[in-house]
Amino acid sequence: MTPPIVDRDDVPSEAKLPTVYGDFNIRVFHEASTGLDHVALTIGDMSGPDPVLVRLHSECLTGDAFGSTRCDCGPQLEGSMKSIVERGYGCVLYLRQEGRGIGLHAKIQAYHLQDQGVDTLDANLMLGLPGDGRDYKMAASMLEALGIPRIELLSNNPDKAEQLISYGIDVVSRTPLVVGIGEQNRFYLETKVERMGHTIDENDLNGRRLDPEE
Repeated sequence: MTPPIVDRDDVPSEAKLPTVYGDFNIRVFHEASTGLDHVALTIGDMSGPDPVLVRLHSECLTGDAFGSTRCDCGPQLEGSMKSIVERGYGCVLYLRQEGRGIGLHAKIQAYHLQDQGVDTLDANLMLGLPGDGRDYKMAASMLEALGIPRIELLSNNPDKAEQLISYGIDVVSRTPLVVGIGEQNRFYLETKVERMGHTIDENDLNGRRLDPEE
């Protein structure tokens, strides 16, 4: 028997999402101005008085899906999901801002320039694009819709905290997320620290490779 057709607008874009790290809830937020769909992965009761552990994770097809070692994105996504499960409650906002906001096509063009020895910041600038074009207004709106006004931000990037604060989110603290450092991405991460203001301990950059399990 053919099931009846339902009105798609009456069906919420929210569901359970069991993962290898734990059982999350997935909710999709549509951004009308860009046409992009962003994702919130949540777990546990986030209504308590303590700040909620939150990761803003920008889409990285090469790192998240293909396991690229040019960046630390894949290990950061894995590490943040594990940390939130261990905490018992929290949220990952997966934002469709590929290549720090320049898009996949331009990101791979920037990779080509990096293959010639250019660093990750200058590669973007040589293409006439911003070093980091991301905006976190949508992330703030998602947090408000989820009822998360106070957060502990899981990030090495101070700009994320500063933008969220400017959009009315109470960022109580920012906790570093240092994972996945290796020879293939060390120069990339050094550039983020030295030229883009990211905070990664020098001993982590120069001394040891970190895996998500650590």
